[in-house]
Parts: sequence; structure tokens; C-alpha cells
Amino acid sequence: MSDRVGFSKNKKIALMVFILLLAAGLAWFGWKRSVPAETAYREVAVTRGDIEAVILSTGTVQPENRLEIKPPIAGRIDNVLVQEGQVVKKSQVLAWMSSTERAALLDAASAKGPQELKRWEELYRATPILAPINGTIIVRSVEPGQTFTGQDSVFVISDRLTVKAQVDETDIAQIRLKQKAWLVLDAYPDQTIPGHVDQIAYDAKTVNNVTTYVVDVLPEKAPDFMRSGMTANVSFSSASAKNVLLLPSNAVRTRDGRSTVLIKSPDKNAKPLEKEVTLGITDGKRVAVSGVAEGDVILVAQLKSSAGNAGTNPFSPLSGRRPR
Repeated sequence: MSDRVGFSKNKKIALMVFILLLAAGLAWFGWKRSVPAETAYREVAVTRGDIEAVILSTGTVQPENRLEIKPPIAGRIDNVLVQEGQVVKKSQVLAWMSSTERAALLDAASAKGPQELKRWEELYRATPILAPINGTIIVRSVEPGQTFTGQDSVFVISDRLTVKAQVDETDIAQIRLKQKAWLVLDAYPDQTIPGHVDQIAYDAKTVNNVTTYVVDVLPEKAPDFMRSGMTANVSFSSASAKNVLLLPSNAVRTRDGRSTVLIKSPDKNAKPLEKEVTLGITDGKRVAVSGVAEGDVILVAQLKSSAGNAGTNPFSPLSGRRPR
């Protein structure tokens, strides 16, 4: 009986010890959570250079004018003179065709011999299919001997390729005709194609409550690998500045309409000097500033938790987010 009482007493003691240890662990964890985050600083220097602000957009490569060429009458293709991708001139003969009646006459004459066939070919000339504009053949849908109706498209021709870019309404005021732009195709990310704004739509499109305008960007010279339907990333040059003072965007703290920086003091024991600056244009990563001198060392605040994880400056103009 005494052994049972002793065993029960030991269990109670062990349970109490466990509860005390659990309470102590929770208290320690709560204390660690309450410790304020430390502030670490990274040093950057004010530099001088050129900067260009850009507006980013995406678009699709499309022909500026896409024409489907349909024959004037139903019939049969005798000979095709062009291939897909070939550049043609206006009024150039793309193919020769026979009407349904001519095709029937030639078939009957061919059964009577080559002389009879030649006579009817000279009496009843073939009909040419002509290019209506200067451009490139992007679709060839017929082969010699193939029949078609008057509603069938036998060729598709485009005069030049453009990129239809979707620009947000908040940025459209910064887009103007002949403005410089750069195109990068998803299929060829290492190739940058210079271009310029050719047209700006007057009518907006709204998709998922986002209002955009279509801006046509014309390449200075469309490369051979550029194809209709490709997706393109477009960068519009909205502003530029040369030989200005530059800082990383996250080096500037903005609060209540004031932009300030922390300047490191030459005296190691002195506190950093907070100084108000005026911001200029930004490219998302850097910003032009005035109110500091070239070579000044700026301290960029980085919040550092007790676990040692550093964050970005929450007061920067980009709110600590990575620029898009």
C-alpha cells in the first residue's frame, strides 16, 4: 500500500515540474517576441550619372494591315509564284488561276492531245492573282491544282509588323507620338529591338476593372525572327536626365510628404544627420536627388529582427518593395 502512495506522489511531483518548465518556456518565448527589432545600416554613396525613367507594358506582335486575298471567281490554281515570308510589291503576280469554265475546257483539251491543250491555253488565258499592297506573305493556303470558291482566302499579306501594347490609363498621359521605345520578345529575351510610338488609341478598353489604351509601337527595323502573335515586353522612355546625383530608391525615406536621407557623420561617435532632399525622376531602382553632395555616404536602414533576418527600408518611396 505504501508503495502505491509513493508512486502516486512521484507522478504528481513530475507533473508539477513539467508544468513549471512549460510555463517558463512560454514566458521566455513571449519575452523574445517582445524584444524590439534592431536597426542595421548599409552604406551607399551618392554618385553622379545618367538616368532614364521608363513605363513598362506588354503587347502582342500584329500586322498593321492584314489583308486576306480572295480570288475574284471560283476556280483552280495553275501556278503559285510566292512562298510564305516572301516580300512582294504592289501589283506583283502571286499566282495564276483558271476559272471553273477554263479548267473544264483545259481538262477536255488535254485528253485530245498536247496541241489541242496548247491551243486552248492561248485562246483562253489564265487569270492572275495580284498583291494589293507592298508587304510580306504570311499565309499561303493553296497549291497548284487545288480548287477553291470565291469565298476562300488563298493568301494573307501584311504590310508591316507592329506591337499592340496595353498602356494603363494612369500612364497614358506620358505617352506621345514618335516617343522612343524598346521591344523584347518573350521568344528572344536577349534581343532588344528599338522602335517608336506610331499610334495612340482614342478609345479605351476595360478588362477586370482595369482601363487601358492600345499604343502601336513600330520597330525601326523588324528582324527576320519577329512573327505575328508573339508576346513582347515594351519599355517607353518617358523622361531622362544626364549628369545628376543618384541614390538607390530605398535609401530615401518618405513620410508625410517629406523625403529625407541619413548622412553618415565623419565623426564615428556622432549621430547620423537627417537631411531633407528633393526627388527627381526614377527608373524604379535609382532616383535622382538634390540637397546632397556627390560622395556623401548615406545610411540605408534595414530592420533586423532578433532572429537575424534583415528587411528593407519601410520608408522608401517604393515601400520596401522590389521595383517591377
